[in-house]
Amino acid sequence: MEIESKYDPSRVEGKWYDYWVENRFFHSEPDGREPFTVVIPPPNVTGVLHMGHMLNNTIQDILVRRARMTGKNACWVPGTDHASIATEAKVVAKLASEGIEKSALSRDEFLTHAWDWTHRHGGIILEQLKKLGASCDWDRTCFTMDAKRSESVIRTFADLYEKGLIYRGVRMVNWDPAARTALSDEEVIYREQQGKLYYLRYRIVSDGAAGPDEYAVVATTRPETIFGDTAVCINPNDPKNAHLKGRKVIVPVANREVPIIEDEYVDIEFGTGCLKVTPAHDVNDYMLGEKYGLETVDIFNGDGTLNAHGLHYAGMDRFEVRREIEAELERTGLMEKTEPYVNKVGFSERTHVPIEPKLSMQWFLKMEKLARPALDAVEDDTIRFHPAKFKNMYRHWMENVKDWCISRQLWWGHRIPAYYLPQGGYVVAATPEKALQLAREKTGNRSLQPADLRQDEDVLDTWFSSWLWPISVFDGINEPDNRDITYYYPTNDLITAPEIIFFWVARMIISGFEYRHLPCFRNVYFTGIVRDKQGRKMSKSLGNSPDPIELMEKYGADGVRMGMLLSSPAGNDLPFEEALCEQGRNFSNKIWNAFRLVKGWETASGDTPQPRSAAIAVRWFGAQLNRAVGKIDDSFGKYRISEALMDVYKLFWDDFSSWYLEMIKPGYQQPVDRKSLEATLAFFDSLLRLLHPFMPFITEELWQALADRRPGESIMISDMPLPRAETREEAGILDDFGDVRDVIANIRSIRLQKNIAQKETLVLQVPASHDAAYDTVISKMTNLSAIEKTPEKTPGSVSFLVGTREYAVPLLANINADEEIARLEAEIEYTEGFLASVMKKLGNAKFVANANPDVVANERKKQSDAQTRLSTLHENLAQLKK
Repeated sequence: MEIESKYDPSRVEGKWYDYWVENRFFHSEPDGREPFTVVIPPPNVTGVLHMGHMLNNTIQDILVRRARMTGKNACWVPGTDHASIATEAKVVAKLASEGIEKSALSRDEFLTHAWDWTHRHGGIILEQLKKLGASCDWDRTCFTMDAKRSESVIRTFADLYEKGLIYRGVRMVNWDPAARTALSDEEVIYREQQGKLYYLRYRIVSDGAAGPDEYAVVATTRPETIFGDTAVCINPNDPKNAHLKGRKVIVPVANREVPIIEDEYVDIEFGTGCLKVTPAHDVNDYMLGEKYGLETVDIFNGDGTLNAHGLHYAGMDRFEVRREIEAELERTGLMEKTEPYVNKVGFSERTHVPIEPKLSMQWFLKMEKLARPALDAVEDDTIRFHPAKFKNMYRHWMENVKDWCISRQLWWGHRIPAYYLPQGGYVVAATPEKALQLAREKTGNRSLQPADLRQDEDVLDTWFSSWLWPISVFDGINEPDNRDITYYYPTNDLITAPEIIFFWVARMIISGFEYRHLPCFRNVYFTGIVRDKQGRKMSKSLGNSPDPIELMEKYGADGVRMGMLLSSPAGNDLPFEEALCEQGRNFSNKIWNAFRLVKGWETASGDTPQPRSAAIAVRWFGAQLNRAVGKIDDSFGKYRISEALMDVYKLFWDDFSSWYLEMIKPGYQQPVDRKSLEATLAFFDSLLRLLHPFMPFITEELWQALADRRPGESIMISDMPLPRAETREEAGILDDFGDVRDVIANIRSIRLQKNIAQKETLVLQVPASHDAAYDTVISKMTNLSAIEKTPEKTPGSVSFLVGTREYAVPLLANINADEEIARLEAEIEYTEGFLASVMKKLGNAKFVANANPDVVANERKKQSDAQTRLSTLHENLAQLKK
């Protein structure tokens, strides 16, 4: 295969992705191999690729590709999520732009529009993932509202209801006025907000003891909710409010008489010690209302406007009412004062508007019993978190788990399979036919017909479908003993973000133990958040997120994949800069150019001997490669994927390109011996395999060009190099080569400092203890005319230390002696000053006694190094002055 002079990803990526798909390399069927299963965190069906997806799916692809190459039957299941709230909001907005209100449509008419939207916009993100190189088994693509997944969800609801774990009741919920639906606690994000504390005057009802203008002053952050007040509460132990015991007050503006109640729940120190009690719109007030039998007055419509209980504010938005009522209270003399106040406000995770605590009839799942095995599995490392620090977050949530509000007041989603009876009550069933049967049995009315039953209007929380994902993608709810679920489950690795540890990770673990009695995965790798240079989370709303597709067009998919991983250790945020992708592209070019160099060498005749320097280089790099393979394998085992990439990067860029190729490279217009070339091509093959999971496209292109390949061959199904036990000889040459590289680096540094051209030969003077076994390598890499063992250095030499051995390079013929003397004297002056500062610190007894021992040891090392350096500098200076 002919190789272009420059690497052009656009000519390579599509070609090889199509080749992989056509040859069904991504597809998996159960067989005798060990399975390796990953299920994709399903993105929103109508979503598009963002930087978080890029990072997450790159890591998944790396793990899956490596598993294939280590002989496992890798199965990566893709799919999308129906995203009830987000999708319904988009459809409602689209209809509104066409002059159609949702309220003007029937449920079926709206769902027709929703399905049309999904079919038109759905799946874009999966096509974008193909540009990234994602090696998903596309034949297995799932959607949380396809037939099998929908049946799984409904069956699960019915089953949990029959087990007594699902119930219906009026509870205080988090209400999203924008989406007009209840949310679970986990879907509420609390943020500090600058607001006000309003001190309101509640006139005390006169009983003869109180004057006509006596007031109880109540502090609140939400004056608009006074229309729902049904009591004022004081602490019975609060002496400053003792005069209010047993009294009644008038709610301002609402002009409603409410009682003063007493409870130790009230914080005496907050505000005035008087608490307005609004049972319909505060969870703590609700508990007080239950305890004292207070009336519950719901003042809000579903969209956050006030209803008729808001009197002349009916129909106005809650925040507009807050502004208006402040002015009214001021005018009527019922506002004592206001003061700035910072408090935490709950926001909808989906629509980003402040939630409204609201009493509502909802469906709930009891969580306490279900959570226990899921907590134990993480605690005992049956399921491992990477990094492990997230176990603490998980434990806290699971030990304080609350019942899950699973109903949503939407139309797009899985409709709750509860059916209401004509005379009251309801039945729950997985199918309408079963519901009718149960209804007839429950009522004793055999003449009931399907039309007599009314199905619940609500749908299930989207997470109630995705919590079954590792099971439902293999149809394990509907067919619990099918071939796929018994082979692929439990899955191996989940790659996800820590912000959905409660929404999704914990709940999947719960469902896994409930329905398979096994963990749903073995490892959870938490990615960090992709942030910009200012530390802000990348988002479209901030305009700080680059378009991933444009990045891939500019830098190539491999370049972007590598750029994102270079600084993204597990659980840590990724400070993204486009320069990272440029670094990735540069590495692609480095690989490409190294390949062209090797393939461009002419091969010498078969009887041409291998140079000794090349033979040593082959032995050294073979040992270095094996050690690196072991280190990479260890990093993968510990889910240190960025470290594994850095190890491969350094192996190729530093060890292979900068050292090995330089050592075996033939002279200008000279052929390379066959033995060295064969070894080099074999090394290149191994390097490409190690790189393939990270950079699939360029490695496939070069692997195909490395040797003659048959149709249907691919690097992605070749064997990954695996570590073997290191021999004593290999350990020895690796240890020796550390010194060899130091010698070469020092000679090159001398050339650079003295401005000596590479074409000028030098002589190296070595001590008696020097090992001459590697002299051919040193000579070739530094252009030496001779390596001499001498008891004394030649005058005018520049010396350096490697370990305890001193080396020298005679330079009188190559340098200006006066300039060199001046340079050495300047360096001596600097080093003496540095040593003096170190000695001053070490001469401080208090510092030595109190500082960290490692800090003191580091200072002593600085002292030793400076003294050694000064000795060498003085000796070099003396040689020049002879």
